[in-house]
Amino acid sequence: MKKLPRVRLNPKAALKYLLLAAAMLLCNYALPCHEPLSFALFFAALACGADPFLAGGAYLAVSANALSLQATLSAAIQAAFLLLVSVVYRRFGRKPGFERIAYAAAAQLPFIFLFPHEGYPILPLPPTAQKAILAAGILLLCLLFEGGLSALLTRAFRTRLGAADLAELALLWLIAGMGTLSALGEEIFYALSLTGTLASVVLLKTSAAVPFSAVLSLPLCLFTRSALPLAEFTVYASAALLLVPYGKSAAALALFVCYAAALWLRGVYALGALPAILWLTACLVPVLLTVCIPESTLRRADKTLLFYRERTLPRIAVNRCRRAVGEQLYEVSSLFREISLAFRMQDRPSVTAEQLKSKVIASLCASCPERRVCESYRLSDGLDKLIAVGRAKGHVNLIDLPADISAHCINAAGLLFAVNGHLAEYARIDLELETAREGRRLLAEQAQGISEILKGMALEQSEEYVFSDEERRLSAALAREGLLSFEIFLYGEGENFTVTLTLDADASGKQLCRIAEKALGVPLSLSEKLPLTEDRACFILRKRPVYDASFGVASKTKEGELACGDTHSLLKIDERRFIVALSDGMGSGEAAREVSDRTLSLIESFYKAKMPSDTVLSTVNRLVAYSTEETFSCLDLAAVNLDTGAADVVKIGSPAGFVLSGETLQVLEGESLPIGVLDAIRPTCLRVELKADDFLVFMSDGISSAFGSSSDLCAYLSRLHPLNPQALAEEILASALSLYHGRAEDDMTVVTVKLTKAG
Repeated sequence: MKKLPRVRLNPKAALKYLLLAAAMLLCNYALPCHEPLSFALFFAALACGADPFLAGGAYLAVSANALSLQATLSAAIQAAFLLLVSVVYRRFGRKPGFERIAYAAAAQLPFIFLFPHEGYPILPLPPTAQKAILAAGILLLCLLFEGGLSALLTRAFRTRLGAADLAELALLWLIAGMGTLSALGEEIFYALSLTGTLASVVLLKTSAAVPFSAVLSLPLCLFTRSALPLAEFTVYASAALLLVPYGKSAAALALFVCYAAALWLRGVYALGALPAILWLTACLVPVLLTVCIPESTLRRADKTLLFYRERTLPRIAVNRCRRAVGEQLYEVSSLFREISLAFRMQDRPSVTAEQLKSKVIASLCASCPERRVCESYRLSDGLDKLIAVGRAKGHVNLIDLPADISAHCINAAGLLFAVNGHLAEYARIDLELETAREGRRLLAEQAQGISEILKGMALEQSEEYVFSDEERRLSAALAREGLLSFEIFLYGEGENFTVTLTLDADASGKQLCRIAEKALGVPLSLSEKLPLTEDRACFILRKRPVYDASFGVASKTKEGELACGDTHSLLKIDERRFIVALSDGMGSGEAAREVSDRTLSLIESFYKAKMPSDTVLSTVNRLVAYSTEETFSCLDLAAVNLDTGAADVVKIGSPAGFVLSGETLQVLEGESLPIGVLDAIRPTCLRVELKADDFLVFMSDGISSAFGSSSDLCAYLSRLHPLNPQALAEEILASALSLYHGRAEDDMTVVTVKLTKAG
């Protein structure tokens, strides 16, 4: 058996038991004959772990309100019985189960047979029978109060309360409120309930404050047998909510004005100055309390309510997974960075002239009978000269022999043969080394690119979802428009700002964006809509770019060919960036088209993976150059940022491109050779700042060649005043065809882009 724990009464515990005693006292005044409804609260307190001696003492003390020895005796027997039960269970270290209902029922016997009660005339039953009915009601209250008190003491302000918890708390307030009205009067009741109304408005700032205020009015409705208090408190909460965006003082003032007007309608001011002052004080007290509460206290309470009102576990689980994924991605990024460094380690050096000289001497001169003669004439210096010429030319012949070797070497022809043989061998070794070196450089660049991609993903995935006031503001804005949001996540900053929320599947995306933009002050657009159930969907909104883009393409295949060798691409990288590209394979027909397709496919794949631009171009060039056939490709590429209008233009062996900006024509020229001509390209890279209504124009050489000279082409484009990109592309192609007399002499393609203000 366990010993009973000692009672330790600290100030906080003392306050808790004083409040419990006050609530018990108010419950005893809820009914006209002051029946001990406080027993239900006493039972609930014991069930919630209250000290049985303190709770029993409080119950016994408040029984004095009946002003009857019989009532006190009845309460004493009930308290002693439940105290005995609690002590026995605690002694054995157990908690009462369903049998506690039987104990509560047995404790009603003293009330039925001892409590003084003359009965209510409205019920045609003897007093004992009426008390038996009341005892059954008190027994029911015991179970309901147990749930309500447990929610108030253990879960309120710690977690989201369920509907049953809220209903039980409302019942507890109904009984206590009836007791307040009966014992203390309507003025005190108004002071308490208006304080609760203002607190709900200031903290919640949502329409949830209206039903909460209506619940606060229920005791008054029952006490006055009228529904007018319900309407009255609803008006109070609505008026305060209307002005709460302007601050707590404005909300309190709105409630006070409505309250003062309600007193005038009820004729309170006609009763005299003192009653009017008392009634006005009942509202002034909560108003002053609300105004004087520090903003820091309100912010802490607001964050606490926000945290426990939202579903925290999904956020915690998601953040934990994101953090784990981010850490793993970062580790993998570090691994690829180390791989890149390993591939970039110093390569094995090429064959040196000294090594080549040693090889020649070992294979030819070591067995020569005249070796010592050659050494006496210091012919090794001449051999150095011969090898230097051979390394420069790739081979040597008779005219390359130094004079001293020609005069004294008895086997000059054999020497030439040996040098040429070793030159050929070491040229092959150098080629293999260079090929391996290029392969390592390619792998190093790819490993570095993958490392950068994974690092970016790690940083993005490590960003956590946190609670914010903006989520509540958005939820309130949606509710005002009749859209019920089940869950809202706001995360990311700047370009990555994202709103994720669940709504009815038939919700309008345009309306949703409009409401969210107004509530958050950020331009948004609908990025995705994911169905969750038949009637619910997940809407993902992202920050809307400053610009939007439209495109135009016009193409004509060379006469006599089945396929156009020009290939274009329009690729959306993400919500804020896109790539437009035009590739012109050398020649025409299927072969040229295959080169263009392969080049653009490689570039698109790398950009989709968010590989760095310099790595993309060098890698694509090497891969095309390693092709078994002599195939080349010209390329125009522009990566456009829709937030800034900045376009990174890359030109490789292609004709001039153009930017049409009002009356201004900007020429974009490049000087590099086509992709695949050399192992290492030096593309022409330009930064162009595009504005709204600017046009970007790329064209293949089939178009530019038709105009004869760049001067004629610029003059023609300067005369154009296009409205849309497709019409511009078609007009340029038609003009080029007319210069060819309607016959396409080459593959002809025009790609155009127009930027417009998003909205």
